[in-house]
Amino acid sequence: MTDAFHPQRTRALLMLVLATAFWGLSFPVIKTILLLHDQLLGESATWFSTFYTIAPRFLLATAIIAIWLGRGFWRVTAGERKQGLIMGLFAAAGMLFQSDGLQYTEASTSAFLTQLYAILIPVWLALRARRNPGARVWLCSALVLTGVAILGRFNWRELHLGRGEWETLLASVFFMGQILWLEKKEFAANRPLQLTLVMFAVQALIFWVGALATAPNVTALIAPWSSGPWLGLTLVLTVVCTVGAYYLMNTWQPKITAIEAGLIYCVEPIFGTVMAWYLPALLSVWAAINYPNENATWTLFIGGGLITVANILIQFKPPEKT
Repeated sequence: MTDAFHPQRTRALLMLVLATAFWGLSFPVIKTILLLHDQLLGESATWFSTFYTIAPRFLLATAIIAIWLGRGFWRVTAGERKQGLIMGLFAAAGMLFQSDGLQYTEASTSAFLTQLYAILIPVWLALRARRNPGARVWLCSALVLTGVAILGRFNWRELHLGRGEWETLLASVFFMGQILWLEKKEFAANRPLQLTLVMFAVQALIFWVGALATAPNVTALIAPWSSGPWLGLTLVLTVVCTVGAYYLMNTWQPKITAIEAGLIYCVEPIFGTVMAWYLPALLSVWAAINYPNENATWTLFIGGGLITVANILIQFKPPEKT
């Protein structure tokens, strides 16, 4: 039986769509926190700002999962430790470049460009298995590639994208590794909560080391915690966009194929874009910053539309897991 006929496939699809909505929310929220950091820390501390946007959310998320598991939170199998460690490393690298890239590009553009892994997954699986994944997968991949080029306003004469776009595309490479490691058959018996705990703990450690290494002074580590908007946004990132989204992903993605999951996640930028049309102004009032609502552009509609069409097409006949 292929994963396309898994008895819980329909529910898995719906749960992953919900996860993408949670991740979509993270784009304008992270952008708001970065702008708050400019106000609280100064615009010169860019890498520290990036690390300190992520480190608190994963430390708090690790604590939440540990409390959720109760006294037995430390009972993690060797397989859960191995998978959680590797997924945590991939996710940390992806999150770092994605968050830093958000300082140099719009939230909606970042949301769509992150979906490059929809191309990378079928290409990687084809190379690994030494077989052709099929015309439908290649067509969908071509649509995503075209959409990425349009969204990133790729300069074909100079072969140039901006720093924010390149960092977001690099982040997508690492997110691909995270998706592929989640579906490995050798880890089929791993429990989602324990896996998520290890994954979060790895990221928390990496980002806190990075934050301490790049902090301009001790005051920079303390100042954000005195800001009500910063605390509120960090809690939203932690509870909704981190604990909620990753738990759904780690629980339901293994019930479908990696290629299918990668293309389902292309729904994420639709949520992120819609939220970026109206949330920034509301968040600006609350956080006392200048973050205007983003505008709908032809590049957003065409580029994002091509990526969305690719996601729909692949659902007509999901590819088999290798």
